[in-house]
Parts: sequence; C-alpha cells; structure tokens
Amino acid sequence: MLCLSSGRPGEMIHGKSHRRLWKRSMTSDRKLHLGAFMRPVSIHTGAWRYPGAYRDANFNFAHLKHLAQRLEAAKFDAFFMADHLAVLNMPTEALKRSHTVTSFEPFTLLSSLAAVTDRIGLVATASTTFDSPFHVARRFASLDHLSGGRAGWNIVTTSNPQAARNFGLDEHVEHGERYLRAREFYDVVTGLWDSFADDAFVRDAESGTYFDPARMHVLDHKGPEFSVRGPLNIARPPQGWPVIFQAGASEAGRQLAAETAEVIFAAHIDLEAGQRFYADVKGRAEKLGRSRDHIKILPGAFVVVGETLEEARAKRATLDGLVHYESAIASLSIALGHDASGFDPDAPLPPIPETNDGKSGRERVIALARKENLTVRQLAQRLGGYAGLAFIGTARTIADEMEEWLATEGSDGFNLMFPFLPAGLEDFVGQVMPELQRRGLFRREYEGTTLRENLGLPRPANRFFS
Repeated sequence: MLCLSSGRPGEMIHGKSHRRLWKRSMTSDRKLHLGAFMRPVSIHTGAWRYPGAYRDANFNFAHLKHLAQRLEAAKFDAFFMADHLAVLNMPTEALKRSHTVTSFEPFTLLSSLAAVTDRIGLVATASTTFDSPFHVARRFASLDHLSGGRAGWNIVTTSNPQAARNFGLDEHVEHGERYLRAREFYDVVTGLWDSFADDAFVRDAESGTYFDPARMHVLDHKGPEFSVRGPLNIARPPQGWPVIFQAGASEAGRQLAAETAEVIFAAHIDLEAGQRFYADVKGRAEKLGRSRDHIKILPGAFVVVGETLEEARAKRATLDGLVHYESAIASLSIALGHDASGFDPDAPLPPIPETNDGKSGRERVIALARKENLTVRQLAQRLGGYAGLAFIGTARTIADEMEEWLATEGSDGFNLMFPFLPAGLEDFVGQVMPELQRRGLFRREYEGTTLRENLGLPRPANRFFS
C-alpha cells in the first residue's frame, strides 16, 4: 500500500495495488514503543469540556487508576507525568479556562499507581534546577523498588520563570547555567544509585551481618554545583538505574540527551523535522561511544481517531471549538508576538508586522493559517488547544503514518496525547492498536517485567563494583 502524504496530518493517499514492501522490510524486526502523556491527562485546553469527558481527571485518583490499568492492558510502555512547579504563566482570564491548574505531585501518584499495576512503566519529571540530587536519587530508587523495576526519570531544567519565585529566586536561572547544573546533577544521581553493589545485602542471620561494608561506596562528590557525600540510604534499584528520559530540543538539550538520555521525548511538527532530529541526536551519541539502539526517540503525537476521516476531523473541530476565545486569542498573540485581540475573529489572519522575537515560531503560525485557510478564530483555537504533531484519521491512516515514521527513522515510537478521556483513549486502543498489532508493529505481550526490558535497554553496570 503506497502512502503519500496529502499535506494534512492524518490524511493519506493510498495506492490500489502496492503494499509498501520496502517499508515492511525495514520495520520487520522493529516495533513501535508507545508512551502515554498523562499529565495533564489531555494536553488540549478544551478536553475537559468535551461531551462525556472526565472533567476532574487530573485530580481524581479513581479515574487515573482506571486509565493506567487500561493503558497497561493495551501493553503501553509507560505512563508519563509531566510536572509544573508553578501555576501556568498566563492571564487570569485565560488561566481560569485551563484544566491543568491542579494535579497530583508525581511521586505520590506514581507510587500509588505502582500498587495497582504490574508491567507499565511509571515515568515522572523531576527538575535539576529546583531540587537536590540526593532527594531525586532516593525518590526514584524508591519508586523503582516499589514498582518492581518500572521507574523512569524525565530530566528537565525547568523553563518557566514563575517557578523560580516559588523557590526563593527573584530571577530565573540562565539557560546555559541550567544545563551545566543538569549535567553534574545526572552524574551525582547515577553515582548515588551505584552506592551499593547488587549483592551488598547478604542478610546473614546466623552471622548477624546485614550488609557487606566492602560492597558499599561513599560517593564523596565535590563539583562546581554540588557537594554530596553519600552513600544513598537505599539498595541499588532493580533496574540498576531507573530509565533516563529527557526532552530538550536546544543545542544544549540535544547534547545532554546524547550524553545521558535513554528515551527522548521530542516535539516535531512533521516527519522531516523528526528525521533531522533523529539523525542528529543518535549521531552525537555514536560519536560518544554509545549505541544508537540504546536511545529511543519518541515524539509527542496527538491522536484523534474516527471510523472515517470526516468523523475524525469533526471530532477535532468540535474539540477546538471548545477552547474559549479569550484563552485562544491570548495564545495566538503570544505565538505571533503581536496583540491579536483586535483582529476580526471570522476573517483570515491579516498581515503581521515583523518583530525581533520568536521569528521562526511566528512564521510557522502564519504558514499554518495560509496552508489550511483558517480564520483568526480557528487559528487561535488550534493554538489554544494543541498545535503540534497530530495524527487525525482512521485506524488505517494513523497506522500508516506511524509505520512511516518508524521505517524512515523519524522516531522509535511516540509519546501519545489523547484528545479527551476516556473516549479518546478507548478509540485508540480499540481501533488503532489492533491494526498496529496486525502489521506486527506493536507487541501483544510485554517482553519482560521491567521498563528497561520492555524498551529493549541494557541494565547499566555498577561503575564502582564488578
């Protein structure tokens, strides 16, 4: 089945007699890895207003438990929680429309979910800018033990300047300094995870020896940012180290990912951008002596599924229409670097004057408006809802696009964002997942019991003990 993109996400033109055998041969021994972006439970601003949606899902444990178990039954790799250390920085009139104002603290929630799931990975964001290495090392080691080896740490440097004010700082830490701190932070955390050899805890009741001191390492780290003695007061995690996730797209972020990350959450608007990022980061990692197979790149992808393409588009249009105009026009103004509040909502986007700020972002927004012939209202609602990579279509067309990304080295899978819950998740699990499995692109059973095993990642050797 020969597939050519028609230019819109989710739309494909299908040949009548070709079966894309070249793609099948490239993906025959590779499968997609799929994470679920679950904080917020839907990234779209209008999600909580969609008919039948869980309106309080971000702060309702019963709902979150159900969603995690549903994802596990579908064999997803991971349940991923983003995190914010401040209320979102936007005008109050826009903020009051948002369903992301409150949510559970990640470790508290994931520890609870560890008790009601068995195989799905549990991934949390923890900031290297506003936390300490010892705290982060201890929390993730604990989660890895509690879950039987299913923890993952998403390393972030925190870009929201409002967060600084919640931690006693009047100004945000400069970008380059944040990444230098993050690199040293990683070294300290992973060193602390290696405080004990895997066989350190002998628990010999007859001799009265609980652990072998010769199998304990005192880190005694002293660096530009941190002074940490150690050892960590918890046994080495079941996975050796919890899986390292990272999401930076800047030059510093890409380099940090190449040096440290095992899974990268990327943000790309199209396949070509994904292929460039994939080649760049994996190439950097290989130059550092790492295997390209030991880094999985999972772009975020918004999925809206319909029995027909028209039904999927209608769902997206309804969802975008639920974004309140005050919130939407604020998002458009930020993206354009120009006050859009005086524009005619039902007219095309007028000419936008040049500014020195955010030129590439502004041009992408203008190009989107022209490409899809959107009115100001439609464009604002798209940006106010979700304007990133989206697969909008049927089970077949969405599977086609995912297969193409995998086959042409645009990604190793996706971190999926559902448009509304629970129906958006059920649409994907019930329609797209069987199609992916039929093509041999996604597992029917988990490969192992740990997140590393399911992602096909090696268990790190202890740097201090053989």
